[in-house]
Amino acid sequence: MDEPSMPNSSAGTTQTTPPPGPPTPPIPLAELLAREELGLRRIAGPADADLLWVHTSEMADPYPYLLGGELLLSAGVLLTDPDHYVGRLVEAGAAALGFGVRPVHETVPAALIEACDRQGLPLLEVPPETPFTAIARAVWRLMAEARHRELRRVTRAQQALATAAARPDPVPAVLHQLATQLGGRAVLLTARGQEVHAAGRRPDPEAAGALTRLARVVARERPGSPSSATDTHGGAHLSAYALGGGEGLVLALATRQRESGDHTVAGIAVVLLSLLAAPHQGADAAGRSAALVRMLLGASPAEVAPLLGSTGPWTVIHARRTDGAPADALTAGALGASLGTALVDAERGAGEAVRVLLGPGPEPDRIAARPGETAAQPARTTAQPGETAAQPARTTAQPGERAPEPARPTPRPGWTLGASAPTPVTALAAADALAARALAHARATRAPLTVDAPTGGLAALVPPEQAAAHARALLAPLTAPLADTLRSWLSLHGSWDRTAVALDVHRNTVRQRIGRCAELLGADLDDMDVRAELWFALRKG
Repeated sequence: MDEPSMPNSSAGTTQTTPPPGPPTPPIPLAELLAREELGLRRIAGPADADLLWVHTSEMADPYPYLLGGELLLSAGVLLTDPDHYVGRLVEAGAAALGFGVRPVHETVPAALIEACDRQGLPLLEVPPETPFTAIARAVWRLMAEARHRELRRVTRAQQALATAAARPDPVPAVLHQLATQLGGRAVLLTARGQEVHAAGRRPDPEAAGALTRLARVVARERPGSPSSATDTHGGAHLSAYALGGGEGLVLALATRQRESGDHTVAGIAVVLLSLLAAPHQGADAAGRSAALVRMLLGASPAEVAPLLGSTGPWTVIHARRTDGAPADALTAGALGASLGTALVDAERGAGEAVRVLLGPGPEPDRIAARPGETAAQPARTTAQPGETAAQPARTTAQPGERAPEPARPTPRPGWTLGASAPTPVTALAAADALAARALAHARATRAPLTVDAPTGGLAALVPPEQAAAHARALLAPLTAPLADTLRSWLSLHGSWDRTAVALDVHRNTVRQRIGRCAELLGADLDDMDVRAELWFALRKG
């Protein structure tokens, strides 16, 4: 998780970066011992342990090669100091030790049994007829079964939450279903800790206070706030998740135990609640979602602008998962929530990028003073003559005010992003094309985020009309595919391979197209002056 550290208290500690978990839920030691065909017998140490991995080692000190949570299997070939050996296993976080008898040792050494009892490490006796590979196979089978159970549980929870979201009272219904699925308390809180809705058994006052404090950590009232955080207080496991929309709403959870699938279930609820809580986040939230739909259906900027409630600046983002897998609506919604927007389009068809529309950033706390006001006075929130309380708040700057700051996208784990430069609502179509180009550049260069920079420097000194006319004349011989290929090739410094990746074509196709461009333009594309002029034209065209 990406939450910041919190001060520790006597009642609990905050986990800021949890250790990487195993690919499947942990396996209780008792389940392995119940496999009678293995003939395993616990002869020392506690009965309770969770197995995350299986590892075989005959080293005198396997500590450097352990991750923690292993069932370590050994025949004791180099066992000379049982007490030191067990101490190193405990220090490494091993879950249990399986000791195979014969041919090295006829029985489990008594000193090893005493060391395991003394240091609290479960010790299993492995009979001669049981190979270590059979134990490993049994553990992996148990893990596969546990993973299947977890997936079924998450699937059932997802279906239950989706059904709850379709009820007439969706927000309370989703919270109630989430509390039922996790066996705890689910609360929707404002950034100031005020309860909007809640469901499930109320925790004790101290745990409830700790949960409220944790919610303030992820409430998006300041730049850099994390999207989630976890804590423990007594016997309660606490979690907080920021909802999308940028209004500071937080989903807070308090449960008696934390299972491996709980975070996934909570993530599904976060996506649903981010959409369902739109009325609580402002009257214009539903209109903004409708504006995106209308824009994608071909509405003109004049029709879209009143629904968006702002002329900008807006940023268009194109995104693809780094693993190449398609993004479903829930995954795309989670991306939008992490970026602070509900304006997400993930239904353009298989193989298409997710599109996100990111609005202006938070308004400044202070604005320039109007006549008769001082700079210390708060920004006006009441209606002025000609306005009504029902009208959406202005987000465009008036004389004497500071313009809204553009939102600045940041890289997201698991995603490759291409973003346009901040643009007014009247130029969203062009920004959409620029975001697509930025995404192609990011994929070709393996960068997590590429932002299309606005034209500046010497190129900005040429009047736009003259620059556009020159670009049209210079590039007239080229078809649109050839111009796109040339633009990508120049932006990637003439790299055939990277251009092929960006355009999703074979490198020989790139060579053929660039050769055709040189032929049609009658230019030497190896000449730096020619490249500079073409790049200028492609940027202006």
